[in-house]
Amino acid sequence: MTNKTIQLAQLLGQTLQQNRWQVTCAESCTGGGIGYAITSISGSSSWFKIGFITYANEAKQLLVGVLPATLETYGAVSAQTVEEMAQGAATKAGAQLAIAVSGIAGPDGGSAQKPVGTVWFGFYATGQIYSEKQLFTGDRQQIRAAAVDYALQRGIEICQQSQNTATP
Repeated sequence: MTNKTIQLAQLLGQTLQQNRWQVTCAESCTGGGIGYAITSISGSSSWFKIGFITYANEAKQLLVGVLPATLETYGAVSAQTVEEMAQGAATKAGAQLAIAVSGIAGPDGGSAQKPVGTVWFGFYATGQIYSEKQLFTGDRQQIRAAAVDYALQRGIEICQQSQNTATP
């Protein structure tokens, strides 16, 4: 884990504490990397209680309630799937912020429509759902590390935006 990842996890924790929020994550291609980064921060148990590693489609369905029809229609690496992952994780964990990630880290598994490095992110924040697609380059570990950092950074930004809009 890089210093950048640790700094992002620390800042996410500080921002969550300012909002009095809990975070959860539902991870596929990152395989628990977001949760690992978060729990590397001392005191993270006050803002992180539950993380879901949903690598297989069955886990996405069983643990965070992704519908079989969503996976059949759009695939695991899609906006629709990560949105359902984020909402399901937030509901099950009772968290105000949920971060979901599903992608193709490679070296195999890519296609013309979804090349290696394609990663979808889903964010649930106090009732609103966002999804974003990124295309990362590098080998499997570089793609996974970039996805973890991106997820943490966007989590921070979403928390900060919520703080700014909640203030009169």
